[in-house]
Amino acid sequence: MADSPSASPAAPPRRKTGRHRGEGQWAVGHFTPLNANEQFKRDDDGLNVRTRIETIYSKAGFDSIDPSDLRGRMRWWGLYTQRKPGIDGGKTAVLAPEELDDEYFMLRVRIDGGRLTTTQLRVIGEISQEFARGTADLTDRQNIQYHWIRIEDVPEIWRRLEAVGLSTTEACGDTPRVILGSPVAGIAEDEILDGTPAIEEIHRRFIGNPDFSNLPRKFKSAVSGSPLLDVAHEINDVAFVGVRHPEHGPGFDLWVGGGLSTNPRIGVRLGAWVPLEDVADVYGGVIGIFRDYGYRRLRNRARLKFLLADWGPQRFRRVLEEEYLGRPLTDGPAPDQPVERWRDHVGAHRQKDGRFYVGFAPRVGRVDGATLTKIAALAEEHGSGRLRTTAEQKMIVLDVPGEQVASLVAGLEALDLRVGPSPFRRGTMACTGIEFCKLAIVETKARGASLIDELERRLPDFDEPLTININGCPNACARIQVADIGLKGQLVVDDDGHQVEGFQVHLGGALGLEAGFGRKVRGLKVTSAQLPDYVERVLRRFTEQRADGERFAQWVTRASEEDLS
Repeated sequence: MADSPSASPAAPPRRKTGRHRGEGQWAVGHFTPLNANEQFKRDDDGLNVRTRIETIYSKAGFDSIDPSDLRGRMRWWGLYTQRKPGIDGGKTAVLAPEELDDEYFMLRVRIDGGRLTTTQLRVIGEISQEFARGTADLTDRQNIQYHWIRIEDVPEIWRRLEAVGLSTTEACGDTPRVILGSPVAGIAEDEILDGTPAIEEIHRRFIGNPDFSNLPRKFKSAVSGSPLLDVAHEINDVAFVGVRHPEHGPGFDLWVGGGLSTNPRIGVRLGAWVPLEDVADVYGGVIGIFRDYGYRRLRNRARLKFLLADWGPQRFRRVLEEEYLGRPLTDGPAPDQPVERWRDHVGAHRQKDGRFYVGFAPRVGRVDGATLTKIAALAEEHGSGRLRTTAEQKMIVLDVPGEQVASLVAGLEALDLRVGPSPFRRGTMACTGIEFCKLAIVETKARGASLIDELERRLPDFDEPLTININGCPNACARIQVADIGLKGQLVVDDDGHQVEGFQVHLGGALGLEAGFGRKVRGLKVTSAQLPDYVERVLRRFTEQRADGERFAQWVTRASEEDLS
């Protein structure tokens, strides 16, 4: 392997193999595509579909799109077909893709490190209003997602985004996805170090690079020097977590192999300390291992976490050092536990330059284009023109003078964007759900918003940090397994024997503080209609039974199944 990962070939030279095709690992000579996804990626690189979108599909319309492009390569440019309206969740796993497809798209705007300017946000808002029927959701990957996008409008949307330095390149697909970064990088008083230069170098070297555009599946990454552990590093394929080495000073602790979905796994430390200037090299080594050794035979085993589970961290580190870096890594310490239980940066906080950043919470990440343009105007009036998205479906205005904070807060609150939200507004997250997602079984965004309202009304004095994550299917885009209360959408039977929308309940998951997966209570499922009653009941029992200082997740581990039902 070359010492520089960015110089690596797209795949090792092909050589003949025997009849046994193994897991489809390129590094051991298994190059024959073993499923339809691997075949279409071999037939043509996903990055190449942009030319067809611009020259053919946007002119000839939806019906002209080749199926392998429509449900495959177009994801390399952030495009997914959205769900046709009126199809209930019971048909999600039954209908063929072409029966689920609407002739409109979700389009994901990639925002590495969550970094935005007011000019960029205004353009995002204008595109939303002109081309996306006002839609613009904040995601838990620091992106913004549109819906109702027509293929005819995509080239113009790209032109406007790219004119202000934004893109949709590899926002989806079997690619290196958006690089999560601390939304207060470079400004927080308690920061260990600013990871922004590493994010920029990773983006320059690897994003849109054909050498890394055919991975076994998606590759998620995070870089943060915040002691709050604010990028969910435990559930990324590779993560760099700020630490102070006793001899070498500030740097990053290296984690690999995290991920959720139907086979969740908390990432593991490799015990290696990485200086800021080496982060991009190490990222390249890890993604190179995934590309070359990752399992390509079965899609449900094609994430890095499965390779790591089979290899173990010692072998993984050895291959990284010997085959991809050509040098040993420095041993280093683990990150400290965060001192705060919220890590979303909501509220007004002093920056290291004496100014303030102000974080605010919409409802379950749902905003709209008109609101985004108003946020941009408020940020220009009260700040320096810099904003950030967070990994918790929130947003932050940076560089606000002290005397401007109250005015900015008032302006945000007038838009129903809470700077001092209830624990329920602050801690409830929801995925896209059946409204637009072809994989979903139940509705999520409106359900989450109404749940917030009900809990605020019923439990006005509840003030403990609490996460309620709502997912429309088993794929865990909203991180259900690591929430205090995780809700996995499925069809359930109500008291009258009817099949209705509902949720399987996971309780007591966590990230940061004693990271782990939630507990499933035997047979515990609730209908969507019963959800407010159920959550209220469990939280009242927690309030009554908790020990002094005990967190909800800690209480869950000792509570009886009766108390959790």
